[in-house]
Amino acid sequence: MLNPPKQVPDQIVEALFQAKNILVVCHVFPDVDAIGSQLALGNILESLGKNIFYYCNEFVPGMYEFMPGSEQLDNNLPDLSQFDAAVAVDCGDRFRLGHEVDALLQIHPFIVIDHHAGHRDFGDISWVEGSRSSTAEMVFDLALALNADISYNAAYNLYAAIVSDSGSFKYESTSAYTFQVASYLVNRGVIPSEVAGKLFDNYSANRLRLLENVLGSLELYSEGQIAVITATSEMFEASGAKREDTEEFINLPRAVRSVKVAAFLKETLDGYIKVSLRAKGECDVSQVALKFGGGGHRNASGYSVKDKKLAEVNIELLQELKRTLKSRWSAD
Repeated sequence: MLNPPKQVPDQIVEALFQAKNILVVCHVFPDVDAIGSQLALGNILESLGKNIFYYCNEFVPGMYEFMPGSEQLDNNLPDLSQFDAAVAVDCGDRFRLGHEVDALLQIHPFIVIDHHAGHRDFGDISWVEGSRSSTAEMVFDLALALNADISYNAAYNLYAAIVSDSGSFKYESTSAYTFQVASYLVNRGVIPSEVAGKLFDNYSANRLRLLENVLGSLELYSEGQIAVITATSEMFEASGAKREDTEEFINLPRAVRSVKVAAFLKETLDGYIKVSLRAKGECDVSQVALKFGGGGHRNASGYSVKDKKLAEVNIELLQELKRTLKSRWSAD
């Protein structure tokens, strides 16, 4: 018998039972948890007779096209007046909805389901649990609360999302309940080795060429406790890799024995510098990201900066990381 850590808010259950036409949306630059939660939730609601529209600000990254139902994600909004509810999954704040944020928030009720500790409240009804392994884990609980069937496709997407966002069950947000949910999904027919193969053995040769250059940029600071890697536009052009090919790169410098905090700075096509942060518990990187307008979890966070040079962003970030680590040492 599964016993979720917390009860799903009754308001959400009631709103979804009453709604007929529902728009489900994930955040910009979607990862596996965002896409998996979105597709699984939509599938679960469809099993209850709901009409679902899957909206995503971007096209699905090629490496995630293996996820069942990914072809349904659409980046063109229909007439929003037809919807009597919307659900945003894995969005830490309203701006993560993308350039159509103002239009999307005109749908009522607008429901938010998220697991980011640095969540900034928006929407009509919010359900946020920062201690959860993933938003997918919460979507699973919602399926139970709705007394809905979890199909093989939904189970596959939920399992992939949980594996990805929990760092293959190694992040501190992984709980005993996370394993219970994973076990349930495996019993629905999901094969762990197959999902792992799609997630971690699904790379292009260009990705490896890019990785060679990115690893060559590795710099260590503060006696090896801070690691920084970068991906410049020149690196992408030389390797032929796509921006999406950098998924999981951040975990490599984090794996260095002496490193307490790892940072990955990436130049995007639209002029931003995207910063990803990972920690091992010595530094709360969600607070670091928050100072630069971002957010996330204690050990996994990020933010984006525009109209600044890569070197300038790197200097500002290093100053903040060093200050945060120093504060940690002083506290100890």
